[in-house]
Amino acid sequence: MDQELIKYCEAEAQKWLSPAFDAETQAEVKAMLEAEDKSALIDAFYQNLEFGTGGLRGTMGVGTNRMNKYIVGMATQGFANYINKAFPNIQPAVVVGHDCRNNGRMYAETVAAIFSANGIKAYLFESLRPTPEISFAIRQLGAQAGVNVTASHNPKEYNGYKAYWEDGAQVLAPHDTGIIEEVNKVSIDDVKFEPNPDLIKIIGGEMDYDYMQAVHEALVDQDVINRQKDLNIVYSAMHGTGRVIVPLCLRSWGFQNINVVPEQMVIDGNFPTVVSPNPENAEAMTLGMKLGTKLNADLVVATDPDADRLAIVCRDPKGEWCILNGNQTALMLSYYIIENKKKLGLLNPTDFMVKTIVTTETIVEIAKKNNVEIRDCYTGFKWIAREIAISEGKQKYIGGGEESFGYLPYDKVRDKDAPASICLICEIAAWAKDNGMTLYDLLMKIYLDYGFAYQDAISVTKPGKSGADEIKQMMEDFRATPPTSLGGSPVVCVKDYKTLKMVNEGAESVIDMPTTSNVIQWFTADGTKISVRPSGTEPKIKFYVEVKGEMGCAKCYDSAVATAKEKVAAIKADLGL
Repeated sequence: MDQELIKYCEAEAQKWLSPAFDAETQAEVKAMLEAEDKSALIDAFYQNLEFGTGGLRGTMGVGTNRMNKYIVGMATQGFANYINKAFPNIQPAVVVGHDCRNNGRMYAETVAAIFSANGIKAYLFESLRPTPEISFAIRQLGAQAGVNVTASHNPKEYNGYKAYWEDGAQVLAPHDTGIIEEVNKVSIDDVKFEPNPDLIKIIGGEMDYDYMQAVHEALVDQDVINRQKDLNIVYSAMHGTGRVIVPLCLRSWGFQNINVVPEQMVIDGNFPTVVSPNPENAEAMTLGMKLGTKLNADLVVATDPDADRLAIVCRDPKGEWCILNGNQTALMLSYYIIENKKKLGLLNPTDFMVKTIVTTETIVEIAKKNNVEIRDCYTGFKWIAREIAISEGKQKYIGGGEESFGYLPYDKVRDKDAPASICLICEIAAWAKDNGMTLYDLLMKIYLDYGFAYQDAISVTKPGKSGADEIKQMMEDFRATPPTSLGGSPVVCVKDYKTLKMVNEGAESVIDMPTTSNVIQWFTADGTKISVRPSGTEPKIKFYVEVKGEMGCAKCYDSAVATAKEKVAAIKADLGL
């Protein structure tokens, strides 16, 4: 082991033996220091858990590289300092929420206490609430900022801290860097942990009602729901925050046959019924599909623990369950919004949609053919929120999403919104049934009308410091020696968002984006798109592959997928994956 690194970690750990830390924390740190194997000590102290542009996320435990009340406390003190500087002439207010994760309530109460101790009014939700409701509440209450304690779909060992600004979106420039600067100045002795009870206001049911009313604005065609009100829906909350609000929202839209997965309606931060509470993992949908089979349901829907992401399962022509991926879900939502708003005379020339750069290009085809503006942005809903903000009062946002199972079908919220998206997916299923189709049939129709494309997401996990170094080196190698051919097709265009340069068939140009990002994209002559980026929240490097193919009829789907998978396998081999 690196002796210099061990010495550094030991010195950092010694600081956690001061009276500023409780006895339990000190005991754990002492055990790490005294252990012969220094691996745990290094992992806990080799770096500070970075307060990035979205906040914090990490595994829970003691140490500078962990989520704990002291790291949360220092982050909140820095955030409070920035808020007070940004709003010197008013008493600022913040909204504080949390999801079902272990320690979530304790962290949220710590956050509210510190804000109140710094003269900032804290609207603290009475119990766990969905991420989109936190975003909505900031705007609804006219608050200046917000914090949501959540690690979204990460494994049970994780927790996190999302920082929001007054528009209800996660913070962007210049506030992101300003907050980070303030957070980096704070030491544990600076943190004001003692609350001012007069500045903490508990909120709950009244905000649920307002949010539910807002979700109703995503509805496109009430008549189709009225005709198909008995659509058989199975819903899973995956032990999280959607357990109350999603069934309520569905009923408010007019759906009357809503069945829940009872085992997964239990609030539990250990997520006992799933390996990982991630809608991207098919395993997480097993209980929902089992109940759907028993009840002969039309579709199965689920939300992740903080109810910003959704999962959709529909029936294929054989009656078997088919899990839609995030691209297919975004594709279907975008298609329906455009097509049916157009049919109902609700589509306006100034309407626009947004997708992230790694999301399927078929959405672009749908938008273009219907004369709807479509914009590309970076991964992360704060960038979609930015597009909404810069167009407010001039153009109307009608929908947008990303491949990672996140969608926002209206402009009342500034983050991914699973309750609203699930309600709209159920409306789409009702519309499809009204027209003699299933959701699967509708997906086939979209492919036949706009072209078939297959997507695959490959995540390579590299934990710890050595993993972070390896991921960094992989990105450097890709930039130094980019591939010339992928999957048997020559690379004709390279986009590097770190330099904002594009080389298209030898011609270099500048990419028009608001800032840089550590993402590389390769486009091949046959229409394949490969995007590479390190994860901002997990020790992973991600590869997003989209290949186009031919699909002459709905029955040709399986063969088109098989051919596409062969091409993806060839691309993976070319990249050494």
